Amino acid sequence: MNKQKYILLYFLFLLPLAMQAQVLHPIEWQTTISKQEVQIGETLELIFTADIEKDWYLYSSDFSKDLGPMVTTFDFQANDTYELVGELTPINPSKKDSELWGGEYTYFKGKAEFRQKVKVLKKKPNILVTVDYQVCTDVDGKCIPLDEEFSFTSIKVLKKKNALSDSGDKDTEDKSNSENQSILTFMFLSFLGGLAALLTPCVFPIIPMTVSFFTSKAETRSEAIRQGLLYGAAIVGIYTLIGVLVSYLFGAEAANVLATHWLPNLLFFAIFVIFAISFFGAFEIVLPSSWINSMDRKADKGGLLGIFFMALTLVVISFSCTGPIAGSILIASANGDFLMPMLGMFSFSMAFAIPFSLFAIFPAWLSSLPKSGGWLNTVKVVLGFIELALAFKFLSVADQVYHWGILDRDIYITIWIAIGIALGLYLFGLISLPHDSKLEKIGVGRLLLAILTFTFVIYLIPGLFGAPLKGLAGYLPPQSTLDFDINKIVRDNIKVASFKNPDTKVVNTGKRKYTDLFHLPHGLEGYFDYQEALEASKREGKPIFIDFTGHGCVNCREMEATVWAEPAVLQRLSEDYILLALYVDDPTTLPEDQWIKAKDGKTKKTIGKINANFQIERFNNNAQPYYVLLDTEGEMLIKKPKAYDLNPANFVEYLDIGLAEFNKR
Repeated sequence: MNKQKYILLYFLFLLPLAMQAQVLHPIEWQTTISKQEVQIGETLELIFTADIEKDWYLYSSDFSKDLGPMVTTFDFQANDTYELVGELTPINPSKKDSELWGGEYTYFKGKAEFRQKVKVLKKKPNILVTVDYQVCTDVDGKCIPLDEEFSFTSIKVLKKKNALSDSGDKDTEDKSNSENQSILTFMFLSFLGGLAALLTPCVFPIIPMTVSFFTSKAETRSEAIRQGLLYGAAIVGIYTLIGVLVSYLFGAEAANVLATHWLPNLLFFAIFVIFAISFFGAFEIVLPSSWINSMDRKADKGGLLGIFFMALTLVVISFSCTGPIAGSILIASANGDFLMPMLGMFSFSMAFAIPFSLFAIFPAWLSSLPKSGGWLNTVKVVLGFIELALAFKFLSVADQVYHWGILDRDIYITIWIAIGIALGLYLFGLISLPHDSKLEKIGVGRLLLAILTFTFVIYLIPGLFGAPLKGLAGYLPPQSTLDFDINKIVRDNIKVASFKNPDTKVVNTGKRKYTDLFHLPHGLEGYFDYQEALEASKREGKPIFIDFTGHGCVNCREMEATVWAEPAVLQRLSEDYILLALYVDDPTTLPEDQWIKAKDGKTKKTIGKINANFQIERFNNNAQPYYVLLDTEGEMLIKKPKAYDLNPANFVEYLDIGLAEFNKR
């Protein structure tokens, strides 16, 4: 009996040792996170580290499973509280080319580290991970397959001011702010146009003559001030009335035609060239003298009616100088907004009228005005160069809309460089025009303006080789029309290299509609037909990013060059979304079986009209740029689409919120 007890005790003592000898676990894992606190929509890194016993090694995760050894795999349990960003990354594994396996594998000795980026989508992320791996030793040839489970449930998520539930209100606020900024910028530029008009030979000499007329006719200084103020108000009223008439006669649809149709654009191009040549001194553009004499006779009658006709006489007399500037403002406002022409002309006329009122109130200031002379003609000639440069914008719009291919980006930039050089030489006095005074020396102001002009020319030159020229975004033809684009060459070489690398994921979009007509910026791949984009969305499991755009849309080009070009935006557009660009102004007529009958009773036959109708009927909007996010069923991800907004951070947030909502659904 005692012998049996000893035998039993012997086995009880050896059993744990025997079990320990059989169950080997030569690796210890730890987990950490790169950030202790995050906000919803932000990313962090999950860090997995392993301490490996001596003489043992761990196979890594970045070689082919077909090679033979067991590849380390991390299985993340999917849920709506987080999403993976990119691939799992092993940190600096060793490499070995094995004759046994017939290829190269990677492994760790001593210490291993793996990192995985994740984006937090909800307040309480629940991340569960299973790791399957294999450790081996060459001492006795053992290999042990093992697995581990990890959980990350205690990540602290800070409250985010603009959470998903607030996205609609924030987007509305951003859109409103960006639109207000755009209007204010337009009004400011119009005001500057009015100041420029004051310095022309048609207007500047009239200021002292007109103010002297008021002060001589008025019996008291207060009456002179009153008449001067009424005179200025009449000028503002007349120009604003012109803006009202433009808005009334040319509504939203007609304004779009003015902005994109070949006929008005070629007409504007010709008018600007003619005015520029006139400013250079080749001929003078004047209205019929009978009109001017009639206005002048009515102005002599006095009273309120006389003041009004005096203002009207000024507008008519100064037409040859103010017409191109005021016309530029009206054309620039042709974007379908009823208020823009009125606001533009109001701002222009305010700058135009203020001096007359101020000099009427303070007539002593007249003595401080510089005398009329050759400098006024210089101002007029400089404006002529500017008019000539701007003229090609209209030709460019028609060229883009109708795909003529006569004014590509490099040709356009070359023309502007030539105009800039000619202007610089003129300012330096090396070029003389018919009505110029003899120039013995140049002043400091003229010198600085010449330097500024040549600086602009130098800035343009890299644009011939692919520089984006963000400062001129919207005023130049698209980058895709450039013959020699270094950026495109680099992108194409990267794409070729990616096809040679079997580990690189390349999405084959196949033959897509209208790729001969339209191109996305920055080498982005996408679609130009809604149904094709919807099918791709279902096929690839990605949301749709709709870009309602136009060939003649200045703000669209500015958004692409300023916001889309940001790496954070570009990455999201290329990786997270199916891109769909819908041009609303393209005149290409489709086959009859693709025409649609719109709710307005009209038949839409062209690509542009069909896309514009889709934007109006589906999203109740007709302005561009306009960005909408849809899911695979064509339903909106965010109630309030995105409009013109030059803040890249706002755009990134908009894309992230849309992607989070897509993953949630």
